[in-house]
Amino acid sequence: MIKIGHVGPISGAIAHLGKDNELGARMAIDDLNAKGIKIGGQAVKFELVAEDDGADPKQGTAAAQKLVDSKVNGVIGHLNSGTSIPASAIYSGAGIPQISPSATNPKFTRQGYKTVFRMVADDVHLGGTLGKYAVNTLKGKSIAVIDDRTAYGQGVAEEFKKAVEGAGSKTVAHEFTTDKATDFMAILTSIKAKKPDVVFFGGMDAVAGPMMKQMKQLGIKAKFLGGDGICSSELAKLAGDAMADDQVVCAEAGGVEGEGKAAMEKFKVDFKAKNNAEVQVYAPYVYDAVQVMAAAMVKADSADPAKYLPVLAATADYKGVTGVISFDEKGDIKNGALTLYTYKAGKREQIAVVR
Repeated sequence: MIKIGHVGPISGAIAHLGKDNELGARMAIDDLNAKGIKIGGQAVKFELVAEDDGADPKQGTAAAQKLVDSKVNGVIGHLNSGTSIPASAIYSGAGIPQISPSATNPKFTRQGYKTVFRMVADDVHLGGTLGKYAVNTLKGKSIAVIDDRTAYGQGVAEEFKKAVEGAGSKTVAHEFTTDKATDFMAILTSIKAKKPDVVFFGGMDAVAGPMMKQMKQLGIKAKFLGGDGICSSELAKLAGDAMADDQVVCAEAGGVEGEGKAAMEKFKVDFKAKNNAEVQVYAPYVYDAVQVMAAAMVKADSADPAKYLPVLAATADYKGVTGVISFDEKGDIKNGALTLYTYKAGKREQIAVVR
């Protein structure tokens, strides 16, 4: 029996994203078990040990310790940077490999831990790309920034600001909220006075939706930009009629082009058939993370973390549903893609894949 841990927020405001991740993990486990894999000459069965971190750092470290005590062979997670970063110290101490499908704060892979990997491009790439897009493509002259003060929201907002300034424009306001807030009238009123043509939000869709409704109430017609935290199929429901066509531009870490599109489309169809739900954002990256971890175990002919960890670190040109996966010396994905999206008639539409 090989135990793979999975941690994400299964409760709280972004539970829909955590459940999406967990369903991706369960799908990968089922597919592995259907293959009848042998490791060390023995038939193996993979089991998912799922924990809820509620997107809360304290709950995240408690979940991590629980998985270590359960002697899991590896961990997929966490979803958020704010939970992945503190949990990574616990997994590193226990020598257990951890692959986050979605944590984008650069610090995650820059702590010197050998056990840490991520499946997607980081905030330097994500915030930077959106900052350049705001200036060069949207021709933003008066750009306002709001962030939710989490490791993710603050990180992506700072990188966005740097890129805006690097592209020759400037930000006229930087306001702060929290990942639990529901009333944004004070900060939006302050921003409205600056007549913004672009508002960037560093945070998650559960906050972005209500924020857009209040922007509409105040008559702020600016373009609304954000990272992968807002780039879900749920955002249109959360924003309701406050979202105009082409108003939102968001970047999702990851993206497939050309031949890779067929594999991703097949995954989405299979996912819906199995779970009676659409892919939100990161289920395919979780699926690939489980598969990459299992492939390293098979290649090492061992599920012992100490034995398969060096093989996992050397992963190169693994063909997954999210594209070709290779890790660099920090555990970051090499040549990570980003996909820019907008929304029309409440549906997400791809603008472009950029690297």
